[in-house]
Amino acid sequence: MRTEVLGVGFDAVTMDEAVSRALDWMKSRAGAVVCTPNPEIVWACRKDGALRAAINGADLVLPDGVGILRGAAILGRSLPERVAGVDFCRALLGEMEGTVFLLGGKPGVARKAAENLSREYPRITVCGAADGYFKEDGSVIREISASAPDLLLVCLGSPKQEFFMAKNHGALNAGVMAGLGGSMDVLAGNVKRAPDWWIGRNLEWLYRLLQEPKRIKRQAVLPLYLMAVTAERLKHG
Repeated sequence: MRTEVLGVGFDAVTMDEAVSRALDWMKSRAGAVVCTPNPEIVWACRKDGALRAAINGADLVLPDGVGILRGAAILGRSLPERVAGVDFCRALLGEMEGTVFLLGGKPGVARKAAENLSREYPRITVCGAADGYFKEDGSVIREISASAPDLLLVCLGSPKQEFFMAKNHGALNAGVMAGLGGSMDVLAGNVKRAPDWWIGRNLEWLYRLLQEPKRIKRQAVLPLYLMAVTAERLKHG
């Protein structure tokens, strides 16, 4: 049973449990879909029923952001820990042996990420890489399906990545596919994660804001999200 936050159901799993499930799905070639919503995406789901349905229809929904944990706590519910998309990705790559296809980012970014991952994780083989600037799904679906990856990283941004996986997961011929937003730039080394001190104090959002001030418009959603969660709690006592 999932923990619901403003209509989006999150799986109450730890990082280790999430990785274990993904490894099992890879072995069985389940074609499983993993989504990693943050508060901004949950907020978007309030107005976009199709996005909400796509995420709730995933096999695994992970809380990417301390705001999700705080929202659940306000509602009197609990999630064991934050499972950020890029952290889940790295934890999974560190445990698996098999093939990976990288989809997303600007031209050249996925190939740069492929080079980095091949060095960092010698037990994986990057079987393909494509940028996120395709005009129609058909050609990229055929390319992914032909490579039959154990893991497909879908970094197209929300809601494009969620709709892409929900619509095409049966045709993609992947063991597991995970929607990871802007993680391709992190994997390519183009964007730096916050230092451990910031992450450990749940301040990664502030670090990213200081690095990219233009994110202020996106971050402005957070207080609205928290107010909506609080209103939901008051409504139901």
